[in-house]
Amino acid sequence: MNSNVLVIGLGLIGGSIALAIKKEHPDTTIYGFDKNKESSLLAKTLKVIDEAVFELEDIVHKCDFIFISVPVKQTIDIIQELSSYPLKKDVIVTDVGSTKQQIVQIADSIFGNLGVTFVGGHPMAGSHKSGVVAAKEHLFENAFYIFTPHNEKPSSNLAVKQLKVLLNGTKANFLIMTPEEHDRVAGVISHFPHIVAASLVHQAQKYDKVNELVRPLAAGGFRDITRIASSNPSMWRDILIQNRNVLLDLFEKWIDEMEQIKNFVANGKGDQIYDYFMDAKNFRDGLPTRTKGAIPSFYDLYVDIPDYPGIVSEITGLLAQERISITNIRIIETREEIYGVLRISFQSDEDRQKAKVCIESKTSYDTYNG
Repeated sequence: MNSNVLVIGLGLIGGSIALAIKKEHPDTTIYGFDKNKESSLLAKTLKVIDEAVFELEDIVHKCDFIFISVPVKQTIDIIQELSSYPLKKDVIVTDVGSTKQQIVQIADSIFGNLGVTFVGGHPMAGSHKSGVVAAKEHLFENAFYIFTPHNEKPSSNLAVKQLKVLLNGTKANFLIMTPEEHDRVAGVISHFPHIVAASLVHQAQKYDKVNELVRPLAAGGFRDITRIASSNPSMWRDILIQNRNVLLDLFEKWIDEMEQIKNFVANGKGDQIYDYFMDAKNFRDGLPTRTKGAIPSFYDLYVDIPDYPGIVSEITGLLAQERISITNIRIIETREEIYGVLRISFQSDEDRQKAKVCIESKTSYDTYNG
């Protein structure tokens, strides 16, 4: 495919899209633009893009595909800016935002009379690292990549087919949904869980003021189940505002859910409490494990380690010898003369399994998956 592709926003997602396209279509020319010029230059140095662009109007007229890979609020600004330039005939513009209704509506109203086809997009994959340096061509492998085209336009179906070909190197699972359906699903499995995680942290923070044991005790499992509360506040502010109506409905349903379990507890209904947790367990245990979802997965490996100097460097040294990359490492608990727990996080389940084999074959330490 000999096309000109412009990626606007050279972070983790934009950079990974560029790498995946280039891998599958080496004849494609990838142009990259970022409001931070240093990011554009770095992307070119890392060979994530072919050419760095510093003014959109200098290049948009020759681009066949334009990917807008910036936060949802900025996406609307970029759409408006693009509409002020002479774009190439039959250009396909798409985005990667995690909300779709408002973006698609605005894009249709702006591009509708310009002969530009806009297809909403959302690759449901991410990482706990950010920036173009973290970009990987296989970031979207086994992830769901959702398209929300304008169903009333024949050109939209053709555009989706072209995007699938262009993005074939991502090895993602492509799905087509309406913007409304997308935002409802994303609200349930991503947006609202972030609200719940942040609320749990707020509750702990308030109780921390009256009990000094909260903070040290929260360093274990509580810290793990609320990981997503550490996400970018600006990004989540914009997502909650754009997906306001869906989330307001989910708030009401969540209150009903809490009232139900509250009633079980208040009235000592042991059987109902058991069933409540069992139903949740069965549904969760049946969730797919080989595909990526809207919230980045945590591929953790726990290692029981003795407390002596150099133990962490010993483990990381073994992994380095096998060229296994880690994304995070933390000692959860150590006490003098007893075993502690080392938690190592990886980019993928494949890396975690390689690390497990490596450590167990070369040491006497027990390991188990998180």
